[in-house]
Amino acid sequence: MRILLIGEYSRFHNSLKEGLLELQHDVTLIGRADNFKNYPIDISLEATFFHKKIPNAFRQLFFKIFNVDIAFLEIVYRFYKHRKSYRNYDAVQLINEFPFATVPWVERKLLKYIFRHNKNVYLSSCGDDFHYVNYILNADLPYHMLTAYEKDKSTKKWFRYSLQYLSKAHEKLHHYVIKNVKGIIPANFDYEMAYRKHAKVLPLVPFPINVDSLEFKPLVYNGKINIFHGVNKVNYLKKGNNLIEKALKIIEEKYPNRVDVKTASNLPYKEYIDTYNEAHIIMDQLYGYDQGYNALEAMAKGKVVFSGAEKDFQTYYKLKVPALINATPNVDDLVEKLSHLIENPDEMVAIGKNARVFVEQFHEYTSVAKQYVERWHLDSAQRS
Repeated sequence: MRILLIGEYSRFHNSLKEGLLELQHDVTLIGRADNFKNYPIDISLEATFFHKKIPNAFRQLFFKIFNVDIAFLEIVYRFYKHRKSYRNYDAVQLINEFPFATVPWVERKLLKYIFRHNKNVYLSSCGDDFHYVNYILNADLPYHMLTAYEKDKSTKKWFRYSLQYLSKAHEKLHHYVIKNVKGIIPANFDYEMAYRKHAKVLPLVPFPINVDSLEFKPLVYNGKINIFHGVNKVNYLKKGNNLIEKALKIIEEKYPNRVDVKTASNLPYKEYIDTYNEAHIIMDQLYGYDQGYNALEAMAKGKVVFSGAEKDFQTYYKLKVPALINATPNVDDLVEKLSHLIENPDEMVAIGKNARVFVEQFHEYTSVAKQYVERWHLDSAQRS
């Protein structure tokens, strides 16, 4: 089967592609490299010209005056340059309803070409979009990705990316995409909650993790625990990094000889992975109900991850033993849970082993790829 994957976040589509290739499918991945993370792309639409010094200076000035990223011109050029490569696929998956990250009216033009030349297009729900942002702002949740903004509207600039989806332009784009896709596939529990009652929603398919490329090493405790905190500055408040930093400062003062804390910001993907290899504990995010992609890859390596794992998530996956630590936006709670692990390192080692088993059971990339093939109804498409 020929499959086209459009867009990339956090290596999601790269791992899905690897799983599909193992199943002998023909897969093409197009899109942008997700900024500094620089993920591999088969047909890159990244605006490389506008990354150069003088064009980038003009780009920044243009954005400051008109609030429009003029780099979309280069993305459009690159898209149409390769347009014949996007036709007649058995299945196409958009990573988001805004997969090219240009401007809404341009996205509609680009997606119109995709819809016109492909019959089976599906939408992954794995990031912010019009429906999800509206859901979390109106649902009765104890916390969510925009909680910090709701508590303090002066932080609006930190949430500009998420809040853009509330605009009329994005609402129009949303309805256009939903009208033209065959189905919506949530990629984790956060998005499954948001789309649960949607007319086009399909059953959740967890993020695929290439466990073959992530070596599991049982945690070894030698009297000191290494804690790693990776920060994406764009999502600093959204992921609760400010609260994590406060908790880690307390932990360093409480256990000066028993912990080693490392914090790194905006690292390329490979450097990020290499940096946390020596860590026992990974601090991921505080406002989620499921794990993000980086958290799952760390779990596959046997790390103890602080991320979303509320009761509904645990019930959904029928967890009988802890595979990670539920991280809440509460400094005292974080300090208490970190302290417990520091004082009970055997439990930490056990959770690391459970984490690998959990990822192998629910996120193994070939089994997840098979689930996507089922959702895309490729067998029926082949018979027709």
